[in-house]
Amino acid sequence: MFYREVGEFKGTYAADQVVFPIRQDRYFVWAVVAFAFFGVPFLANPYWFSAILIPFLILSLAALGLNLLVGYCGQISLGTGGFMAVGAYAAYNLTLRVPGLNPLVAFLFAGGIATLVGILFGIPSLRIKGFYLAVATLAAQFFLDWVFSRIQWFTNYTPSGSLNSPPITFFDFTFDTPVRKYLLCLGFAVVFAMLARNLVRGRIGRSWMAIRDMDVAAEIIGIRPLYAKLSAFAVSSFFIGVAGALWAFVHLGSWEPLAFDVNRSFSLLFMVIIGGLGSILGSFLGAAFITLLPLFLNQLPAWLGLHWSTALISHLESMIFGALIVFFLIVEPLGLARLWRVAKEKLRLWPFPH
Repeated sequence: MFYREVGEFKGTYAADQVVFPIRQDRYFVWAVVAFAFFGVPFLANPYWFSAILIPFLILSLAALGLNLLVGYCGQISLGTGGFMAVGAYAAYNLTLRVPGLNPLVAFLFAGGIATLVGILFGIPSLRIKGFYLAVATLAAQFFLDWVFSRIQWFTNYTPSGSLNSPPITFFDFTFDTPVRKYLLCLGFAVVFAMLARNLVRGRIGRSWMAIRDMDVAAEIIGIRPLYAKLSAFAVSSFFIGVAGALWAFVHLGSWEPLAFDVNRSFSLLFMVIIGGLGSILGSFLGAAFITLLPLFLNQLPAWLGLHWSTALISHLESMIFGALIVFFLIVEPLGLARLWRVAKEKLRLWPFPH
């Protein structure tokens, strides 16, 4: 009754290949996107934009890029923070050294530079996989951290190594308020989510999933591991590089190499695992979980009337946060996206769900 495809007939291949073939899915996605663009700017306050919504959108974009690599292609990566740093420093140097270059265009070029770096560090995936690939990408994280902290050209020879982002303008329109920054990040998130959705449903996405499930069988049926793995690293790094530029320019405004350390890589990997591997929606759900849970745990003592020190709250927050992640992975190892799919299946069978 609530969620069924009964009566939805498709007479052409084009109708069967649309992004959201079920009418209820299309209406729901359109409603969510419309509310995000036209409702949230009038309902949220500046704190919500700066502390919750903008970080959530940027981290969702980075988690989406990582999910394309880990969830769809099965290539484990622990260097996501380093690729975000590539996007951030590339965007900064492009705007600094190319006169008149629009920052929004610089974000895309920064994603392209991150793509080249991702392909370079993705070459070992042709010979190694699993734990050994994770170690190789972790080495890439440490190498990129060293590059941006030691080679002063990337930081324009600033003594402290801290950088300040220039204002973001587009045809004399400046993204200088929390609402405008939120709409900019939302636009990037929506466009890249639709791009990812189309990629995973096409030939490239099917080759990624074949390599993930069984690379030997995929090679036997004609899928080239070289092309599949390197294309996954390239697309993933592009998404992550753009997210890194947005994180530096829009969210932080002023940053240093520690903003993209290995903790950022682990945080994004947790988002993908908790949200759901191999799921576009799971990237957003995992980012929401990781973004909102620490804020909730930080505010919980005040709501309960407990007067604890900041250090104690910080330590308890880390302990509870880690315990909840482990508990959630035990209860639902397939992530939040799996819970969403189960809910839709029960709606299909209502009033007799099992």
